[in-house]
Amino acid sequence: MNSLSQTFTTLTKTVEATTYKNPNNKYLIMKSYILLFLIAILTQSCSDLVADINNDPNNLTQSAYQNILTGAQVGSILFQTGENARRACIFAGQYTGINRQHLGFNEYSVTPGDFNSLWNDGFVDALRNAKVTEETAITDGAGAITIGITQVLQAQAFGTLASLYGDIPFDEAVDINFSDPMFENQMAVYSKIQALLDKAISNLQQGSGRPATGSDIYFDGNPQAWIQNAYTLKARFYMHVKDYPKAYAAAQNGINSLNNSMNGPHGTAAEDSNLNYQFFAVEVRQSDLVVSSFMSGLINPTSSTYRGNSKTNEIGRNNFYFTTNALGVQPNTSNGFAAQTAPAALVTYQENLLILAEAGFRTNGFANGLTHLNNFRAFMNSGGYLRNANAANILYEAYTASDFNSGGIENPDNISADNALLREILEERYVTLFGQIEVFNDTRRTETESAVRVPITPNNGSVLPQRFIYPQSEIDRNSNIPNPIPDFFDKTQINQ
Repeated sequence: MNSLSQTFTTLTKTVEATTYKNPNNKYLIMKSYILLFLIAILTQSCSDLVADINNDPNNLTQSAYQNILTGAQVGSILFQTGENARRACIFAGQYTGINRQHLGFNEYSVTPGDFNSLWNDGFVDALRNAKVTEETAITDGAGAITIGITQVLQAQAFGTLASLYGDIPFDEAVDINFSDPMFENQMAVYSKIQALLDKAISNLQQGSGRPATGSDIYFDGNPQAWIQNAYTLKARFYMHVKDYPKAYAAAQNGINSLNNSMNGPHGTAAEDSNLNYQFFAVEVRQSDLVVSSFMSGLINPTSSTYRGNSKTNEIGRNNFYFTTNALGVQPNTSNGFAAQTAPAALVTYQENLLILAEAGFRTNGFANGLTHLNNFRAFMNSGGYLRNANAANILYEAYTASDFNSGGIENPDNISADNALLREILEERYVTLFGQIEVFNDTRRTETESAVRVPITPNNGSVLPQRFIYPQSEIDRNSNIPNPIPDFFDKTQINQ
């Protein structure tokens, strides 16, 4: 294993090179690299990891940038699909915490210290590693496609962080020259994210400079898949700020097939397993969290709140998502959503289809929204993203305009046809994006639209959570933290 030691030495020297001006940050970044390196061992063969290892470890070689790219993507998976997502889904009414810390989160009892590791997941594991990958790839002359990939990863991390926390560092974020990075206005950050994605798309369109084989664990350097994901991210972030015409325009260039969805790959090794599998099937945390009765009731045919009808059979989706045990309803860790090797959704075809439906409706009206909703339903009728579904348990027939008229199957309470359609689209997003951070973004974005929003109610008190709060680690170290520090129930700028 001498060659593996040399690879680790290369990563160590990368950290030394990027932290020597700010030793206080070294521990967190080094810890992140150690974690990501160990995970990378489990997701690649030893022969992949030691390719070109005879190069001078004091120089940042192609081998080093390859490992850092893989590590950055693993870090993104940790950030986007781990505890950040579970916490967001508690606040969005999809999970119910029943024990220990998660019971406190369910009751909205949160402290800044509860968000230390979550902030670190975003700024170090995901964003810092993506930035270091870009810097190393530029030094190595890796080429435009590789640079574009790193920029998409950075934009993805920035967008999620801005959505959760509001104002965040951008220009000075994870830069060793700034020990106290400035926080920037949330809307300004979203504008810069869009510009970063435009740069990424331009680089990806150059057609040369693909990363080394195996280093990109999502698409193996396929520029067209990355371009489509960049456009879907543009659409997602335009949805966040309620710029629906631009969201619709971007989504038309977004992910156009299930195969081009960005999913985090998982395997059978312990540390390589799906993070929800690790939480619900392996760790002792299973007793902390169950699926809420509201969420499970939407797709359980025996529930009084079941959303199915003569054109919709949700049994297949229910079986894909959930199982019932002594604790209650929990994610399916056997052969469904949280199975050990199940891919974790990051940016998907199904999300893009539903952006087209909602943004199309809001921009172009009823007929356009219905057309795109039916495109999504046709996708689901053929199995969609349900990897274990029996065809007999799936039905998503196309809706007609009359289904949304007063008294129609999608309008039993006699609201306007427009509101009935938008309500169905928003509910479909809530169900389809189960377990993802985006549901928390949706519930806050639409909270004031009482006629159509998904009707989640506060677990405690009368106000829904509005943000992740700044962590104690940042409050203690960064003199530029916003003052006054926003509260858990203070709306972010985009959701005012």
